[in-house]
Amino acid sequence: MNEFKSTKDRRSFLKLLGLSSLPVFMPGAEIAAATTATSPDPAEEIPFVNFVSDGLYFSPSEYIQKLDQIHKATPIKGDRYGNGGTTKELEEAFAKLTGKEKAIFFPTGTMANQVVIKILNGENTKIIVPENSHIYRDEADAAQSVHGKRLVPAGQGNPYFTLKELKETIAYHDSGEVFKSGLGTVVIESPVRRADGAAVPLEVMKEITSHCREKGYKTHLDGARIHIASAYTGVSIATYAAQFDTIYISLYKYLNASGGAMLCGPAEVIDKMSHQIKIFGGTVYQTWGASSMALHYLNGIEERWKQVTQVAAQLIAGLNKIKGISIAPIEHGTNIYNLKADSGIDLKKVGNVLYPDHNIGIGGVNEEGVIKFQVNESLLLRKPEDLLAAWKKSIEKVRA
Repeated sequence: MNEFKSTKDRRSFLKLLGLSSLPVFMPGAEIAAATTATSPDPAEEIPFVNFVSDGLYFSPSEYIQKLDQIHKATPIKGDRYGNGGTTKELEEAFAKLTGKEKAIFFPTGTMANQVVIKILNGENTKIIVPENSHIYRDEADAAQSVHGKRLVPAGQGNPYFTLKELKETIAYHDSGEVFKSGLGTVVIESPVRRADGAAVPLEVMKEITSHCREKGYKTHLDGARIHIASAYTGVSIATYAAQFDTIYISLYKYLNASGGAMLCGPAEVIDKMSHQIKIFGGTVYQTWGASSMALHYLNGIEERWKQVTQVAAQLIAGLNKIKGISIAPIEHGTNIYNLKADSGIDLKKVGNVLYPDHNIGIGGVNEEGVIKFQVNESLLLRKPEDLLAAWKKSIEKVRA
């Protein structure tokens, strides 16, 4: 696990998140003993706990140090254009994890999503996607602009669409178009980034993908954060993946790599990917820097996230006992909660105490007065009771 060793590194984290003028928020750490009047920056000596992301944060120097630790424990094997070495080991690990025939490294999740739906869709032009999804709203209309495919949104304004909504969307387009074009693929995203990490219920996935198989539609799961969903739902990665033809999983959101994505699926699909990656300019000469970090954190991830959920539950229970503080889960939620405070507690001021005094980072307050309280593996760097103590001290310091 990592620690921030300098004020410069911690400021870089804030700058990276656009939070340099905002508080960072949430409990953290072995601070009670570290916070003294004679210590101008006690946070220098304790691990940084962040409540604003899915994973750890590494400064460039920390990333290099971590790679060195990994290499000394198990020598990192180089690759050439993503072939062989540690990258091959990672691909094999993901194929086994998902129960798919093969897996392949992509430089980005956007490319993985876009290339695979293009291939799955064949000569068909339409692809149904959740209206609230990354593919539809955050990938710069790549399907239309680059691949000549038409994204059709379903479930507008909701975290996900149901089978009923899918059927209605298909029927609407079938009956309303004079010159019909084919529908070839249906996409689901889970957890949903734009819905604060809400996970699509497994029964909903099964209904949709079963219908798609009956109709001959291919299915793809944008499972960038699927390990987090698994930790909160108890559904295995293999069970999620089994419902779909293909699945993409991010390597940096919580596996702490500098970038990258893994696409898993049948050999007949994955074998086409190397050529697609090349023609779209995604072939990278060496990928071991990302794949070795991801492989390291993939090992034991289920057990660690089980601990994260337990520590988070303990911590949230303690925080909810503090007068004026309320932390509530999101419907079908995973690792993001809503934190509110009454008028006597200024959360921005709390954040401005938590960070310099206790090396704990939280996000800014939104228009509704809510902070998105996001938990990750950095929780495991410090004792829950120490995190709670830090929070209590910070609250009392600013309470009106």
